[in-house]
Amino acid sequence: MSTHVLRCDGAPVPIALAALPTTQTTAIPDPADIDELLPVLAADSLPRLIVLGDDAALAAVLTHLMRTERLHVEIGYVPIEKTYAARAYQTGTGNSAAKRAIEGRAAETPLIRDDLGKVLVGRAVITGLGAEKLQGEAYVDEARLFSGKVTAMLVSPSLELPGVRATVRKGIRKHRWLEGRAVQLGTPAALVTRDGVQAERPVPRSSFYRYHEPWLLVR
Repeated sequence: MSTHVLRCDGAPVPIALAALPTTQTTAIPDPADIDELLPVLAADSLPRLIVLGDDAALAAVLTHLMRTERLHVEIGYVPIEKTYAARAYQTGTGNSAAKRAIEGRAAETPLIRDDLGKVLVGRAVITGLGAEKLQGEAYVDEARLFSGKVTAMLVSPSLELPGVRATVRKGIRKHRWLEGRAVQLGTPAALVTRDGVQAERPVPRSSFYRYHEPWLLVR
């Protein structure tokens, strides 16, 4: 097995990863850095890449693997602190996550992407513009999530099928989660923040859905 660490934004290296070959990259890995590793990993029948960073880093790696049709690469995730993705995928944090990423087995896991071709691993927060509430209508599969105005809409992946779930906030209250294969929102205008990274411009619609191919999460 060929195992390589992608260390993002100078993240502290857990002891369990100290002896492994490591590539330094930015907080959100550049596709060129990932491409440099892929030929090395491709030389092994069981390639494994360990992402040492936050949710945005993991999402960037999976987005690139999806777009380049390389989802056969096993992925370990080592966040330093607890993140939404760490909770969703039950990876742990720090050295315990590192040991799991090295010693664990890869399992097919639902891959959630949006209509812009970006992978979601932790949480998307969808809000209205400025101080305005989010206005529109949203569905999880055929079930209506809301119609009218809400404070925010939240979308997260799940470890098991059907793969994606969503809820809304009204004031300080959060409603129950609905699970399905796809989440769709229509709105006059909304801002989408994926894994802590806010989109550059408002959108009139947003959807998140389970990709036809899973990713290989090491746990």
